[in-house]
Amino acid sequence: MRKLTENKLVLASHNKGKLVEIAKLLEPFGKSVISAGELEFDEPEETEDTFEGNARIKAHFAARASGLPALSDDSGLQVQALNNAPGVYSADWAETPSGRDFEMAMAKVWKALKNSKKTAPYKARFICVLCVAWPDGHDEIFRGTVAGNIVWPMRGKHGFGYDPIFQPHGLTQTFGEIDPAQKHTISHRADAFEKLTLECLSA
Repeated sequence: MRKLTENKLVLASHNKGKLVEIAKLLEPFGKSVISAGELEFDEPEETEDTFEGNARIKAHFAARASGLPALSDDSGLQVQALNNAPGVYSADWAETPSGRDFEMAMAKVWKALKNSKKTAPYKARFICVLCVAWPDGHDEIFRGTVAGNIVWPMRGKHGFGYDPIFQPHGLTQTFGEIDPAQKHTISHRADAFEKLTLECLSA
């Protein structure tokens, strides 16, 4: 397992919410992060049907383009009653001609659940796959998960993506309602990042 010794890396994402969350996670290790969006990189086409495959595409693209190590995050929501949809297509469900609309995407999830005729609780999980890639082509992969239920209506203004309809097990609030600092300790991204830390950042 290769250690991440460089102090600067690229976040292979244009998602400002992910940049804030990951920059906060990396801060204690003295790592500075710049996003692919700030560097005005194009977004590579995500052609794989797994989180790991798409994470690799994004990380290697950013590492080659920048000459720096790159960290990518491919994540999504799997809903058991929808045969694990939207899954790797979570962002696609939010696409509109004028950008991503996650309120629309959350409404799509709820409509699909109602049409499924399945009954609550609607079990779900968030998955996050982190990929660290270096300009020489080497990479390391880490997967994290958090389980919970889909709730309706949407609740909370914190977080991003599908957070307002996801209530993690053990809590009475959604990811959209809890304090972001608390979310950063229990999320799928935190789970994956803990594994990355143990392998790539710890002494």
